[in-house]
Amino acid sequence: MIQGKIIKGIAGFYYVKANETIYECSARGVFRKQDLSLLIGDDVEIEIEHKQSLRGEYKTAIIQKILPRRNKMVRPPVANVDQAVIVFSINYPKPNLDLLDRFLILVQEQGIEASICINKIDIDDKEEYITIKNIYSKIGYTVILTSAVENQGIDLLRNYLKNKTSFFAGNSGVGKSTLLNAIQPSLGLETGALSEKIKRGKHTTRHVELMPLEIGGYVLDTPGFSSVSIDHIEADDLKNYFKEFQSYESACKFVGCSHIHEPGCRVKDAVAQGDIHPRRHEGYVTMYNQLKDIRRW
Repeated sequence: MIQGKIIKGIAGFYYVKANETIYECSARGVFRKQDLSLLIGDDVEIEIEHKQSLRGEYKTAIIQKILPRRNKMVRPPVANVDQAVIVFSINYPKPNLDLLDRFLILVQEQGIEASICINKIDIDDKEEYITIKNIYSKIGYTVILTSAVENQGIDLLRNYLKNKTSFFAGNSGVGKSTLLNAIQPSLGLETGALSEKIKRGKHTTRHVELMPLEIGGYVLDTPGFSSVSIDHIEADDLKNYFKEFQSYESACKFVGCSHIHEPGCRVKDAVAQGDIHPRRHEGYVTMYNQLKDIRRW
């Protein structure tokens, strides 16, 4: 058996890259019996077969074993990634910072490094992207400013992806595929025009696939999303995913402070003093109350 990585899955078949060869693989029935799902990015052991592939161009194999995962995302469904690049546009569509915060929580929950890419800065006459960059840079996130149209920030983003397994995530129309084509034109990803009526993007990425980069590593473009659920997280654990709260946590008057209504809360003091951005704290309070309501129900 040889070891490889699942780079895509289509119609019940998995395509595994091993020793610079791509194999069309079926999975052992035992995975279904054990309720084990295969994910893009899984490192697996395969046994080579000697029969014609359905598509004619691949060697064939059977996936015999899934190797231990370093991490796993449900949305997008991918495993063993080094970093997430969360992409949003400063205009057309407008940035949804609540969506961004929720996705940062999911990524941090899996121990995956996250960075933020603000795209389309060439159409931001008011330079609102600077305000957003300052909010998240202060927290400790890497923020990359880009314009695929004017080739701004593309070299920086390319270097950030070098020799890493990365995935791009964000809602439709923010320019994920366009950015990846600018980074490596040979990818030839389909891009979609905005709807002129509602200024929203159209889905162009239809399946999840790890694509090898010429600079080393892999990148994954994912279908756009418009909502992110964090309902599985306990309300009292939510504060652990707000990085800017951590340095104040031990100074709060009460152990287990929720940073909402307790007296002597250093996080609330930091908000009042401008050390924590009020929009982030307001978003935290909204999410906390929503999660509390879910548990009561």
